[in-house]
Amino acid sequence: MRYDKAPKSFDQQADLLLARGLLADRAQLLRRLRATSYFRLTGYLHPFREAGSDRYRAGTSLDSVWRICVFDQRLRTLVLDAIEAIEVHVRTQLAYRFSHRHGAFAYNDDRCFPNLAPDQFILWQRKLDDQVERSQRSREEFVTHFFAKYGDEHRRLPIWMLVELMDFGATLTFFRGVNDDIKKQIAAEIGQPDRVVMSWLLALNTVRNRCAHHLRLYNWELGTPVLVPQPNKFPAWHAPRLPNNKIAVILTLCRVWLNHLSPTNGWSKRVRALFAEFPEQPIGPMGFAAGWQDQPLWKE
Repeated sequence: MRYDKAPKSFDQQADLLLARGLLADRAQLLRRLRATSYFRLTGYLHPFREAGSDRYRAGTSLDSVWRICVFDQRLRTLVLDAIEAIEVHVRTQLAYRFSHRHGAFAYNDDRCFPNLAPDQFILWQRKLDDQVERSQRSREEFVTHFFAKYGDEHRRLPIWMLVELMDFGATLTFFRGVNDDIKKQIAAEIGQPDRVVMSWLLALNTVRNRCAHHLRLYNWELGTPVLVPQPNKFPAWHAPRLPNNKIAVILTLCRVWLNHLSPTNGWSKRVRALFAEFPEQPIGPMGFAAGWQDQPLWKE
C-alpha cells in the first residue's frame, strides 16, 4: 500500500485532535504541538482511544496526557543515570581483568576473543578505530597526549584508555567476546550468573538507545525479554515474579546492580519519589504490581 498522507499544519493538527475528543485549550495545544510534534503526542494518546475508533475516550484531556509525557521524560533521565553507572562499571571491570590476563594491547589479537566470530571481531576493531579517530579530530586530551608521546611505537591506545571511548554497543561486544571466566568474574561482582548479566546488558543497550533518542518508556515492551534469575537461587525475583518484558524489570535490575556498586547511591529513592509525584499514572502497564515498593527487591 502506498503511503500518501500529506503533512498537516499545526492548526490542522490541533483541529483534528479536538475533533477526536481531546479536551484542551486550543492555544495551549498549538504550543505543545510546536514543541513536541503531533506524532509524538499521539503516541502517548494512543491508549486513550476508544476501541475500534480514532476518537478519544470521554474526559481525555491534554493536561493529563502531558503529565504522562513529563513523567516519561523524568523516567528516561533516571534510567540513563543508572545505565551510565552500570556501563562505566562494566568498562572498568573489562579493562582491568582483560589487561591483567592478556596485556594492554591484546584486544588486537582475535585469539583473546574466543566468543566472537572472525567477521564480528573485524567489525568491532573497525568501530574502535572509528571512535579513536573521532576523538582525535575533536582533540580529546588524553588521546592526543598518548599519541604525541607514544605514537612512534603505538598506533592504538592501551585498553584502559580505549574503554573510555567505547559506546555501549562496543562495550557489549567486548563483554560478549572475552573468555567465559572473565565474564563470570564480572558477573560475580553483582552476584549474578554471566548469562543473566549478558541478557541484562543487551536489554540496557536497547533501553539506552531509546532514551538517547527520547523515545517512550512508559507503557513500552521490550522486544527481547530479559532473563530473570532462577527462583531456587534468587527467590526475591519471584515474590512476585516480574514480567520480563516491561520497564519495571529494567528499573529493578538497575536497582539491584547499583546497590551492589554502592548501597547508599540513592537512586531507588529518586525512583520512588518520581512515582509518588505522579500517583495517577497506572503502574500495571509498566509491569509493577500494587505495593511494589515493599517487595523484597525494592524494600529499603
